[in-house]
Amino acid sequence: MTTLLAFFFTLAVLIVFHEYGHYWVARRMGVKVLRFSVGFGQVIASRTDRHGTEWALSAIPLGGYVKMVDEREGEVPAAQLDQAFNRKSLGARAAIVAAGPLANFLLAILLFWGLFLVGVPILKPIVGEPAPGSPAQLAGVQSGETITRINGESIASWQDLHWLALKQVLRGAPLQIETVNQRGHLAFRNLVVPELGEELENAPLKALGLARYLPPLAPVLGQIAPDGVAAHAGLRAGDHIVAIDDVAMATWEQVVETIRRSPGKNLRLTLARAGQTRQLGLAPAIARDGDLAIGRIGAGPRVDPEVLASLQGTAHYGPLEAMRRALARTWELSSFSLEMLGRMITGQASLKNLSGPLTVADYAGQSAESGLGSFVSFLALVSVSLGVLNLLPVPLLDGGHLLYYFAEFLTGRPVSEHIQEIGQKIGMSLLGLLMFFALYNDFSRLFFH
Repeated sequence: MTTLLAFFFTLAVLIVFHEYGHYWVARRMGVKVLRFSVGFGQVIASRTDRHGTEWALSAIPLGGYVKMVDEREGEVPAAQLDQAFNRKSLGARAAIVAAGPLANFLLAILLFWGLFLVGVPILKPIVGEPAPGSPAQLAGVQSGETITRINGESIASWQDLHWLALKQVLRGAPLQIETVNQRGHLAFRNLVVPELGEELENAPLKALGLARYLPPLAPVLGQIAPDGVAAHAGLRAGDHIVAIDDVAMATWEQVVETIRRSPGKNLRLTLARAGQTRQLGLAPAIARDGDLAIGRIGAGPRVDPEVLASLQGTAHYGPLEAMRRALARTWELSSFSLEMLGRMITGQASLKNLSGPLTVADYAGQSAESGLGSFVSFLALVSVSLGVLNLLPVPLLDGGHLLYYFAEFLTGRPVSEHIQEIGQKIGMSLLGLLMFFALYNDFSRLFFH
């Protein structure tokens, strides 16, 4: 239910903002708007305002539209000819079409600005022990070091680290990181970036051997998922796992590693609880980590709140700096989205990076459950993606109409209806192909991994 509500709320906000951009500029350009619809198909609720615009809610909630007076779509009364979209200047028509995607970018900027003003929760970019043989380990990265820069760009959080690392590795750039250890000693590390592949695209930090630092934890249970294997087996918060199958457990990491490599296997746990020793049996649930089957029991370690707080923080900014960062973040996401799309078209990046409505719904639910800040950040990200998608020069999208207007600007006459009909068929084919790959990836991620 949380996922469904978050998904439909996301759609409603993005659709309304996008279509209101078209509507607002159309009204300013003197075009009469007949209908503002959220959704397609049969109108299920509507009202008409004093300007004669019908505000409608339609049956299929996967989009929306603004219907304007236009001689190409039917006869227009003589009294309304000066309010027809097709009678407006080229600049006015282009402004109306471009206003939808620009509204999505504006929404993203406002959402990011609000986040930066209120304060963004961050994880400090402190790295743990690199995986053996990984680029980080070969470069000499040590557990407990804080990464402060990547290729000269400042790092303030683990989120920044992930974002900058992803940008650099996709561009094939060598990776130089600047680190500071717990004694304040500065070091420069040159990481040899492996050949671009699916793991590097999807989990760049893992592929580089960079993992978050976690202080040594005792094998004591903290949180227990209500419906997990641990709960059904009778484990409780505070249980000390002494051994698994008679192998002594000294740290939480040992417990995790033993469970991960035992999916579906019956394990015997020796526990210390309230001064008594007990034994319980359980079989870790089978989960997927990429192509690898791993075990999970639905339990987490007990962590000292003070230790946890030392690894976290909140970044606050003033109004001007928050706006600068919001503009920069929106620009970076937009350019990166275009770059990734170009790489997928040229075969430099996997088509598995495409996501459809099922993945969007899944992430909407996850972000909503993670808190308001996560959900607002998700909204901003999807709004940027929608703005970029609609500006692509593909017929049927806003960018396709802008392409026609550019051709009209160059030739001095509108693109013929015959050319537009051919363009519509090409556009429908391209969008259909895009949706096929997106839905295929959705089903693969959600049901086969």
